[in-house]
Amino acid sequence: MSQFLIPGESTAPGSHFRSRSMAPSDDTPLMKQWRDAKSRHPDALIFFRVGDFYELFNQDAQEGARLLGLTLTSRNNGAAAEVPMAGVPAKALEEYLSRLLKQGRRAAICEQVEDASEAKGIVRREVVETVTPGTVLQDNLLQAKQNNFLVALSLPHEGGIGLAAADLSTGELTLQPVPIQALSAELGRLDPAEILLPRGVEDRILEEAPPTDRRLIQEREALLAALGPGENGGRATRTVRDDWLFDPELGEDELTRRYGVLSLDGLGFQSGDRNLVGAAGALVQYVQEIQPRGSGHLQPPRIRRPGSEMVLDEMTRRNLELVEPLRTGEEGGTLVAVLDRTVTAMGGRLLRQWILRPLVTLEEVRLRQGAVAELVENRELRDGIRDLLSGIHDLERLAGKVGSGRVNPRELQALGGSLELLPELREVGEEAHAPLLRSLTVEMDPLADVAELIQAGISAQAPANLQDGGVIRTGFSQELDELRGVRDGAREFIANLQVRERERTGIGSLKVGFNKVFGYYLEVTKANLDKVPDDYVRKQTLSNAERYFTPELKEWEEKVTGAEEKILALETRLFQKLRERVGQDVRRLQDAGRQVARLDVLTTLAVVARGQGYIRPSLHEGFDLEIRAGRHPVVETMMPREEFIPNDVTLDEDGFIVILTGPNMAGKSTILRQVGLIQLLAQMGSFVPANEARLPVCDRIFTRVGASDNLARGQSTFMVEMNETAAIVHGATRRSLVLLDEIGRGTSTYDGVSIAWAVTEHLHESVGARTIFATHYHELTQLGDLLTGVKNMNVSVKEAGEEIVFLRRLEDGGADRSYGIQVARLAGLPPNVVARAKELLVELEGSHSSGGRGLGREGRHGPASAVREQISLFGEEDPLVGRLRQVELDSMTPLDAMNLLARLRDEARGRKS
Repeated sequence: MSQFLIPGESTAPGSHFRSRSMAPSDDTPLMKQWRDAKSRHPDALIFFRVGDFYELFNQDAQEGARLLGLTLTSRNNGAAAEVPMAGVPAKALEEYLSRLLKQGRRAAICEQVEDASEAKGIVRREVVETVTPGTVLQDNLLQAKQNNFLVALSLPHEGGIGLAAADLSTGELTLQPVPIQALSAELGRLDPAEILLPRGVEDRILEEAPPTDRRLIQEREALLAALGPGENGGRATRTVRDDWLFDPELGEDELTRRYGVLSLDGLGFQSGDRNLVGAAGALVQYVQEIQPRGSGHLQPPRIRRPGSEMVLDEMTRRNLELVEPLRTGEEGGTLVAVLDRTVTAMGGRLLRQWILRPLVTLEEVRLRQGAVAELVENRELRDGIRDLLSGIHDLERLAGKVGSGRVNPRELQALGGSLELLPELREVGEEAHAPLLRSLTVEMDPLADVAELIQAGISAQAPANLQDGGVIRTGFSQELDELRGVRDGAREFIANLQVRERERTGIGSLKVGFNKVFGYYLEVTKANLDKVPDDYVRKQTLSNAERYFTPELKEWEEKVTGAEEKILALETRLFQKLRERVGQDVRRLQDAGRQVARLDVLTTLAVVARGQGYIRPSLHEGFDLEIRAGRHPVVETMMPREEFIPNDVTLDEDGFIVILTGPNMAGKSTILRQVGLIQLLAQMGSFVPANEARLPVCDRIFTRVGASDNLARGQSTFMVEMNETAAIVHGATRRSLVLLDEIGRGTSTYDGVSIAWAVTEHLHESVGARTIFATHYHELTQLGDLLTGVKNMNVSVKEAGEEIVFLRRLEDGGADRSYGIQVARLAGLPPNVVARAKELLVELEGSHSSGGRGLGREGRHGPASAVREQISLFGEEDPLVGRLRQVELDSMTPLDAMNLLARLRDEARGRKS
């Protein structure tokens, strides 16, 4: 007999269940069924239905016990001895599935597919559904206001990769070509629950011997950044598939068959989209495999082309706290938390997408702005739309359930009730003038035919469970109404039977009752048994009573039971036909859902603008950025309005780089972030927190704020800082907005200043990007004198003896101190430490003033030696420079000026010799 090892079981010494000699033929019939299911779904935990429980066996039981905290027991398996077993109650299945999915695992649900009373031998079971993190369809396993994306990536080709993203709960399918270097940013924006990877990509990430070709090295680094341990997607489960499943030719066959087209041209594909076709085909094939009954609602793909939306990398999303706070576990403190006044779940999901995908096309931004502006001014229109929206359920996910055949009666009734509000939305929209508002209301498909069909067929009190009955509305089916009449007549007869039998027998306590086991009965207490008529037949004996039936009662009971069985069967058929008929209009339902979501977001932006005092920004294709009395949209909500200090910021040709200095805690980082958030809000189409804003359309917003390490990839805080800085230097263009908070603080002072200086020079001379650079290196303020596009600003404070007052106000000019010791004292450092720090500061400042070195570059601002003579980054100003500052040229004759210049030259030459 061959040695048989259950797949995945431990053979290590001390393991509770070990390999054993056994042939599969030793299994009981039930275990043979389980083993067949497991062979078809080896990567999933098989939840095997046995009565009122879902059982896990063998290695699944061991893993389930560990992951879900289940009690590990065993089950007798006939001659094959015992096998490990753990189980969960059927009614608690979704709770356990939720916990399993959060740990990145998948489950296969193996149900009984025939009636036990009709089964010959053991009840037949089949896997009816596979649940993975990216293919979840159950509401309680999803977040209402967040998409649940399944992403497929193609094999890399010519430096790019194809990305397909589907949310099965709504049917949304989008495709986009992504440069490998931008993959991390895109996955971070999507936050997928599951990623389908070709085995070739997985091998590239895990290979022990890195490639030597520079291009392949860069590709591998980018893949590691996007897919490596602890990186993007955090919650994403990686599902590795064979490379051939991502083949573009196979993908083309899959897509043309799936969407019934002769070629992919009609779906918007172009000749160079091989990567997209491969990714899309792999995703559609996987969905069909996992959810064979749940993919009919998958929409034709929408292809996103580069240049239509702003790319936001991970550090920008994180530093601006767009949808997640910097500190994990904190509540609120994000832009989405401030903006989200949406009244529908689909509006909440779309708002997140708008935040993470700002527009870069001025015409589209102005369309949204125009709609928000009208809603801000027209309260009646705004409130009218929102009142109707609040009564509309999640059309996108309801459409998905209809298309996948999973909608229950109560959900279908909710869909019909929601659709009844669409004609009213059209009427309210008649008074709108903004083109976008009119297209979303007046031009909306009212779906009146679908609403009428649902309302005619589904009862207003429809239960969630079809088996509970009462699903189909009276008047929809004559046959059903007649059956209900028979049933109700029989029930009425039985209800009146108690009165008649009491009169006939003289037993005043006689009762007519019903239970599911014994059906209808007549109950007589033992004290009255002598009055029981001869036609009563004993049915059940209780401690103090007897239960009977009569031939007449049995006849009426059969009428009730027979009618109810026929009613349930007929209701089931009618509901299925209704569901299928509504399913034919799933595209129309999805389109209506998208329109309602956009209306919800636009009215939400108007509500926030009105309530928070936002204004409509003026956007243009030029360069200048001007903000008057700008505010941080999140911070201002956390304090009384009068306590937040607004500030002005201008970036133009004369000063497009700001060196921002000032003490710790003064608010430099807040000012940086508020400028970035105001720009982002404007390109969403939103109003902004300011008194006035004239803003350019930016192609990118870059931020580098704070410091952290990445120990998982062996990177120090300083290395992370340099990686982020390098990404900005390489990615920024003249149309970008760059927000830097400290560079070079993780190394020595001289190294740090040198790096910060060089980066600023590069941004000024080679990039030309609008930049705000907050720093404690006051030496950098000298760049304001050397570079024409650099200006100095500071966040002011007021000194009162040893105390400092943070004014939070932005002023022209650089700060000369950081007040670090004062801040340390406020933080609670002991007085003796603070006093010693002051002594050391005096000594250090004295030593620096006695001899510092300047920084410069040959051919940039003069010879390096001359610059070192003229600029002291770490010491006092050169006396020659001081004398030049005091010269009054307007009062000098040309001869005087020439003589002065000669003297200064001779003095400088003498100093060099």
